[in-house]
Amino acid sequence: MEHALHFPNPLFFSQLHGADPRIMAGQAPEGSQFDARQFDSKMNDLLSADGEDFFTSYDEVYDTFDSMGLVENLLRGIYAYGFEKPSAIQQRGIVPFCKGLDVIQQAQSGTGKTATFCSGILQQLDYSLVQCQALVLAPTRELAQQIEKVMRALGDYLGVRVHACVGGTSVREDQRILQTGVHVVVGTPGRVFDMLRRQSLRPDYIKMFVLDEADEMLSRGFKDQIYDIFQLLPSKVQVGVFSATMPPEALEITRKFMNKPVRILVKRDELTLEGIKQFHVNVDKEEWKLETLCDLYETLAITQSVIFVNTRRKVDWLTDKMRSRDHTVSATHGDMDQNTRDIIMREFRSGSSRVLITTDLLARGIDVQQVSLVINYDLPTQPENYLHRIGRSGRFGRKGVAINFVTRDDERMLFDIQRFYNVVIEELPSNVADLL
Repeated sequence: MEHALHFPNPLFFSQLHGADPRIMAGQAPEGSQFDARQFDSKMNDLLSADGEDFFTSYDEVYDTFDSMGLVENLLRGIYAYGFEKPSAIQQRGIVPFCKGLDVIQQAQSGTGKTATFCSGILQQLDYSLVQCQALVLAPTRELAQQIEKVMRALGDYLGVRVHACVGGTSVREDQRILQTGVHVVVGTPGRVFDMLRRQSLRPDYIKMFVLDEADEMLSRGFKDQIYDIFQLLPSKVQVGVFSATMPPEALEITRKFMNKPVRILVKRDELTLEGIKQFHVNVDKEEWKLETLCDLYETLAITQSVIFVNTRRKVDWLTDKMRSRDHTVSATHGDMDQNTRDIIMREFRSGSSRVLITTDLLARGIDVQQVSLVINYDLPTQPENYLHRIGRSGRFGRKGVAINFVTRDDERMLFDIQRFYNVVIEELPSNVADLL
């Protein structure tokens, strides 16, 4: 039976491409102050007002974290967090930020922007001074809290003190924590401005200011608040603007507040969900996933398949369980040395092993061309990672199937993934073998 799947709306794809079809179609995005007719001329004005030399370009690319000149304890945090090789934006973006340059970095969600500015901030903090030295603004509470987590994790060996100031939480608690002293504040514009106004957050020592998802913040109407916050910061502050698209308002911000910014543009990964049938299986409880997987095994072995789990330990556990039931599987994760991983991947690519169990960390490194079935034994913890697990380069028109195991606790994440990609993930039909 053929399942009609609703694939991502054009807006999603074009934002990955860095263009907004509402602008192309002559409609202004909600909350924006411009229309398509003005778009080109305004863009050109902004880019050429001071001549072409408003932006400087920065072409150095660092293939490893080790080559970036980062302090030892920051490197430890980066590796402990599970990063191994910097993503495209990290290869280009971390070093100029560490050098104190103003940066505009344009790349889609899920490409590693957060770790880029977190590393740049952590590298430059004076840890002996327990005052707010870096302020990061994000459009939503969830994103602010996510950034706080990443900043804490990467700065684990540096003893960084980070606090998320977001709406919907106790003002008094915020004031108390800020009073005791933090190095970095991450927050939403409303609450951060409130804390500055009440003088609970002192701007005197702030030397780095980051706007994450700037396009999203401007479309949500935070422009005035961002300007108000800027006015309160020291004049010499270093500014980083991170954004998937660059609408004129974002460029306007860069003109007003940035000094010779370095512009780093990273093209989207050529990944798409086009042509991939996506299903879910209600397994109710975690314990029932293994039986479900074993039931599916014969189907898995028909073709090459990848099984994703969320932790390295679980890769080992699941591999042992499958092997003890006489199923042939390969496994790879970040704790294995590079040599071992290369050998396993070579076997998998050559087709001598057909089922690979792995973690998100390696999702982007798997050439998924020949894989026609992906199983999310665990749903990813971030919706963005779903695309990297099951998406493929849109060449060769190959079809694929993705099967998601969903426990009761996962229902919310499944809903989030469907909303994020504007897809409907239907229940798995019984004739799964016919789909491959």
